[in-house]
Amino acid sequence: MTGELFSPLHLRSGQALKNRIAKAAMEENMAGDGQVPDEHLFTLYRQWAAGGTGLLITGNVMVHAEALTGPAGVILDEHAPLGPFAEWAQAGKSGGGAIWMQINHPGRQVASDMPGVVWGPSDIGVSLGKHSSRFGRPTAMTAQQIDDTVTRYAVTAHRAEKAGFDGVEIHAAHGYLLSQFLSPLVNKRTDRWGGPLQNRARMLLDIVKAVRAAVSPSFAVAVKLNSADFQRGGFDAEDARQVIEMLEPLGVDLVELSGGSYESPAMTGRPTDTRTQAREAYFLDLAEDLVTTSPIPLMLTGGITRRGTAQKVLDSGVAVIGMGTALAVTPDLPDRWRGGREADRPMRPVTWSDKALASAASMAQVRHQMRRLARGNKTRPGTHPALALITEQRKQRTALRRYRAWLAKPRGAA
Repeated sequence: MTGELFSPLHLRSGQALKNRIAKAAMEENMAGDGQVPDEHLFTLYRQWAAGGTGLLITGNVMVHAEALTGPAGVILDEHAPLGPFAEWAQAGKSGGGAIWMQINHPGRQVASDMPGVVWGPSDIGVSLGKHSSRFGRPTAMTAQQIDDTVTRYAVTAHRAEKAGFDGVEIHAAHGYLLSQFLSPLVNKRTDRWGGPLQNRARMLLDIVKAVRAAVSPSFAVAVKLNSADFQRGGFDAEDARQVIEMLEPLGVDLVELSGGSYESPAMTGRPTDTRTQAREAYFLDLAEDLVTTSPIPLMLTGGITRRGTAQKVLDSGVAVIGMGTALAVTPDLPDRWRGGREADRPMRPVTWSDKALASAASMAQVRHQMRRLARGNKTRPGTHPALALITEQRKQRTALRRYRAWLAKPRGAA
């Protein structure tokens, strides 16, 4: 799997990525009216497309209109109009690269003030100490709800292909629904979806099968998976290795490795345990073990900001370099690397001792940069995290009112 950063990668679906650099998914929370993409997202993705990235993966698009990770989340279900999504796909492909839609269900990671449903494999809530009340209390999903959710993923993937996207990435990391089913700490079921790993992986595997059957053979299907949850007794690297082996016969093109959840935000470099404290390429040690046995090309995301680090990750056998924050700050970073340059300035670090609050502030900083790009402005990586967090909270309150009103209206077929 080794190769130079700017060499193409040919996937089993027949799709070829023009280089090994991907913009990993970052939750934009920038939906326009009707919970669909609008000109802000189109402008943002045109900027990334022009910057030389071989693959753009969208922020998570919701498969269930009543279950959102945030009130300004984009929804693509059976009722959503396809026109805005087609324009989004065109914007993402305007630089000659590919664009994949990340598709997701939050499960229990839903804010307590959100309308709709809070579901999980079991009725175990998110544990964040004094911040636990920020999330709703989940109810354990019924067999029918699980089956309906599998169908929702397939519908979203099918419609993403109709809109012009090149692939989908099924989000099974970061503590969202599929990650919850995989976790022995959260999944306490005693039926066919609980207990041994094969059962805990059943929902993910059924979704991959349903998605693969709903799209054409040339449409890429990827999975985002935690290399570890970074919680003692949780989903670990050996579990990840076994799940990757289960995915291989199902036609998966790429597995993206990340890590953590809201309870242990390793994806922002701040896990609750200390097994990853690297400032760059947070999950490389775990990836180096997994790459030796993985039958599927791997993508690694988390803390990669410099070309030297990216090359080190490639040299380990990883096939694709995923970057989020670095591209939110410097959208033309791949072209800079090709020209022998690095980013001018990194984003201001968050050094707060409260890990949950620091993680929220880090995500708010990233969204602040993305919103600047979406308005056609330059980024401001020196923005104070407290200012970014306050601004984000204001925007979320406005978006929540709009989402509540939208959800209360009847929806017809698209």
